[in-house]
Amino acid sequence: MSDRTIKFFMPMIPPTKTAQEKKIAVGKDGKARIYTPPELKEIQQKLIGHLAGHKPEEAFSGPVELVVTWCFKASNPSHDGQWKITKPDTDNLQKALKDCMTKIGFWKDDALVCREIVEKFWAMVPGIYVRVSELE
Repeated sequence: MSDRTIKFFMPMIPPTKTAQEKKIAVGKDGKARIYTPPELKEIQQKLIGHLAGHKPEEAFSGPVELVVTWCFKASNPSHDGQWKITKPDTDNLQKALKDCMTKIGFWKDDALVCREIVEKFWAMVPGIYVRVSELE
């Protein structure tokens, strides 16, 4: 692994709606169109707002490893550090996050993510931990 690594924690209530929740509408012309509902747009804006302060000065341009830990607010009967085995699914959470990271310039394309570790836990302090490391 290269020396270039950025890591940060974004204290927030992680989103529970995901990119999978886009909608389909049929227009007056009879053609189906996929659209992003307002609630999902709000989530994307929230993620972008939190990510913006952590954007690297120079976008990653080569292969990267992405490590993300989703920390959801613990409440009874869950406890701090316990695996979260309920929805949303990690792949759907990651899709929304990586799309937002691409949009604001962490990298040119999220296809650069060649290694990925994703976890989700119940936690006393909710938020999202992110580490991006350049791979050699």
